Amino acid sequence: MNVNSPTLAIQQVTRRFGGLVAVNEVSFDVREHEIFGVIGPNGAGKTTLFNTITGLIAPTSGKVRYDGQELTNLRPHQIAKFGIARTFQNIRLFGELSALENVAIARHLSSGTTGIFKGILGLSPTQREERQTYDRALELLELVGLSDRTDFKAKNFSYGDQRRLEIARALALEPKLLLLDEPAAGMNPKEKGELSDFIRSLRDRFELTILLIEHHVPLVMGLCDRIAVLDFGQLIAIGQPEVVKNDPAVIEAYLGDEG
Repeated sequence: MNVNSPTLAIQQVTRRFGGLVAVNEVSFDVREHEIFGVIGPNGAGKTTLFNTITGLIAPTSGKVRYDGQELTNLRPHQIAKFGIARTFQNIRLFGELSALENVAIARHLSSGTTGIFKGILGLSPTQREERQTYDRALELLELVGLSDRTDFKAKNFSYGDQRRLEIARALALEPKLLLLDEPAAGMNPKEKGELSDFIRSLRDRFELTILLIEHHVPLVMGLCDRIAVLDFGQLIAIGQPEVVKNDPAVIEAYLGDEG
């Protein structure tokens, strides 16, 4: 990577849905190993922006670049190959599969092994492939605090634990850029405090760059190196937490008394 270039560059990204402009000419850079937050009220365009970055929808105009490579209009599986993984606002686990199986599926995709697909076709993957895949899946479940429930079906986990499982599955893809869409949703105050420490530890342990959307303002302010604020699809502020927290436009649009 060119040290003078950002890891992720959002360049004048706009997304329209008919007459609605969900994201309007948004531009910002995310630096290597940074924890960067995107906040804003409901309907501000945060998840739409995430979806344009990860290929779920194409921007109407503008560009997305990662490590100097243009991602605009690539499909999600193509973008994932660049080392980009995400979680979702609405959790997307395989509910009938165990925690271990959920993570192992992602691990298979990351490592290029074909064990699961061979299994579907009635063929036998090598024992070594399977052992390595499930060993790594177990390590990730231990990392997120779920190693005592590896055989539990994903649908039977609490909301907060499903969030942790989804993060473990994203890590199984061995990303360099991790996008977290409202990771604290459904968590109590104690869990939110632990989550902040956990995300920071992930950044340090895996040398990740992390981009997150989050409604819980104290978590974002205490965790992120820099923050961008969206309002009705517009970028209205960007900077370090203290600067953003005291920006009059941010206070009026979003923070209110919390600011």
